[in-house]
Amino acid sequence: MYVKICGLKDVDAAEVAVEAGADAIGMVINATSPRAIDEDRARSIVGAVAHRAETVLVVNDMTGADAARLAGRIGVDVLQLHGPYSQLEFSAAAALFPRLWRATSLTHAPTARVGDYGEEALLLDAPRPGSGERWDLTSVRDNGLTGRWILAGGLTPDTVADAVAQARPWGVDVSSGVESAPGVKDHDAIRAFLSAAKNL
Repeated sequence: MYVKICGLKDVDAAEVAVEAGADAIGMVINATSPRAIDEDRARSIVGAVAHRAETVLVVNDMTGADAARLAGRIGVDVLQLHGPYSQLEFSAAAALFPRLWRATSLTHAPTARVGDYGEEALLLDAPRPGSGERWDLTSVRDNGLTGRWILAGGLTPDTVADAVAQARPWGVDVSSGVESAPGVKDHDAIRAFLSAAKNL
C-alpha cells in the first residue's frame, strides 16, 4: 500500500514519516490552510528527505503554471493540483513540470478516472478537503476506479484498514487524521497510521 503523509510543516515530522515507512510526504502552500508553509520551509523539508520518499507540493489557489514554477523552485518530485483545476490548467502545468497528480472529490467529479487530465495519479478526497470528515465509500466502490488512485478524507490509524477494505485504493493519504490540533502533526499517530496501512 502506497502511503502519503500530507500537510507536513517541519523537518522533524517529515523525518518521523519517512523513518516509519511513508512512500511520500506532502507539503501545502496556499493562503488559507492551517497546514500551509512558505517556500523556504518546503525547500528545507525536501532537502531533508530527498531520495528517501517522494516529495509532493499541494496547491489549490494559484494557476497551474505558477504552481509548476513553484514546484520546480522547491525541487519536489510531484505537483498535486487540488480542487477545480481545468484540463487547460493541467496542460499549462505539464508544459513546465513533469509529474502531476490531480486531487478532487466525487462530489465535484463523479465520473473521475485516473489520467483524464494527463495526471499520473488521482487522489479522491472528502467533499471538504482537510476537514477530516469521513465520507461514503460506497460511491467509490460503485465508481469502479482502477489504476493509481489514492484515497483521502477522514482516515485515521483506526479507520484506514476498514476504508481500504471497502474502497480498494492503490494508495492512501492522511493529514488531519494524524494531528493533535489543526496543522500540528502527532508523531505517534503518524507511526500508528503507517503501521496500520502498511500491514494490510
